[in-house]
Amino acid sequence: MIENKKNWNPLTFEEKRVIIGKGTEIPFTGEFNDHKLFGTYVCRQCESPLYESADKFSSGCGWPSFDDEIPNAVKRIKDADGKRVEIVCNTCDGHLGHVFTGEQFTEKNTRHCVNSISLKFIEKKKRSF
Repeated sequence: MIENKKNWNPLTFEEKRVIIGKGTEIPFTGEFNDHKLFGTYVCRQCESPLYESADKFSSGCGWPSFDDEIPNAVKRIKDADGKRVEIVCNTCDGHLGHVFTGEQFTEKNTRHCVNSISLKFIEKKKRSF
């Protein structure tokens, strides 16, 4: 099991349950499920950038969904049962959720189903000309 390193953000019991213990938050309860602001989603544990808001879409699954990640930000690991693919932060190995392909939700045909509790959001102000 991964330990929370000193330089990473301290985690609550529930955050540890999901991020370190590879748990899942209850669907439709996460703060980022219906979130629509412009910015970057980062790992709650180590704050590495993971997803851009431009890649977020509504899949109706109850968790934030993204059809792409920031290059080299996310690692894919086959679940022990071989049926699903887990996604973790490439920097700290914190559990994010699972990735699915072939569902036809977007042109990229990929859905990163991510626990809100695994993320923090950094809002970016849109430029005005």
